Amino acid sequence: MDGFSYYNMFDTKGMEYLIIIAFLILFIPFSIILNKRVKLKQEFQKALGMLTSVILKIPQGVFFSRYHTWAHLAKSGKASVGLDDLLLHITGEVNVTFLKKPGDQIIKGEEMVELQHGGKSLKVFSPISGEITGTNQALAETPWQLINDPYEWGWVYRIQPSNWKAETGSFLLAEAATDWTKRELERFKDFLAGTWPKYAPEASMVVLQDGGELRDHLLPELPEGLWRDFQSEFLTPAERG
Repeated sequence: MDGFSYYNMFDTKGMEYLIIIAFLILFIPFSIILNKRVKLKQEFQKALGMLTSVILKIPQGVFFSRYHTWAHLAKSGKASVGLDDLLLHITGEVNVTFLKKPGDQIIKGEEMVELQHGGKSLKVFSPISGEITGTNQALAETPWQLINDPYEWGWVYRIQPSNWKAETGSFLLAEAATDWTKRELERFKDFLAGTWPKYAPEASMVVLQDGGELRDHLLPELPEGLWRDFQSEFLTPAERG
C-alpha cells in the first residue's frame, strides 16, 4: 500500500527495551515480596521477644557514640541527644531521672540521666558538650516512648552544642553505625556468657530463647551485680573508667 512502511522494532533497540520491561515486570514483585518478608521477620522476632540485630533501628543522619547514646543536629543549630535502640532493647522500660535542667551546662562524658528499674540503676553519659535548652519531661509520664521511638519522641535533651564538630568526629553514621551495633550485640552476648555464671550459674540459660537468641528487655530480670558490670563495660566512657 502506498505510504505504508514496515517497521521491525527488533532491527533497532526494541529488543533491549523488551528485556528491560521484562526485567522490571519480574523484579518489582520480587522486591515487594522480599521487603514484606524482611518486615514479617522483624515482626515475628518482636512477637517472640527475641533480641536480634534485625529489629534494631539505625536512622540515617544520627551520630552514634560508642557508649550507647546518640546526637542529631537540627537546622536550627540545636542538637537532640538520647539513648540508642540497642541499649533500650536490653534495659526494657525504665524510669528516667534527669540529672540536668534547662540552662545548665553539660560536658561530654558527664552524667546526664539515670535509668532505674526495681531499685537497680544505670548512669548514662552525655555524648556532647553545651547548654541544656530542653528536657523531654513527657518521658516521666510515658516512659514507653523511649522504647517505641527513641530517635523521635524519645529524645532526652535538647542541647546548644559548644564543640559539635570536634566532639562528634569519632562518632558512627549509617552503615558504620549498623555494623558497630551488630558487633555490640555479639559483645553483649559474650559479656553475659562470661558474667552471668558468677552471679547465678545454675540459671545461666534464662537469658536465652530457643535457638540461642537473647530475650528482649532482659536486664530487669538480672541481678544488681550484673547491672554494675554492664555499666562499666558498655556505658561508662573509657576516660572515666
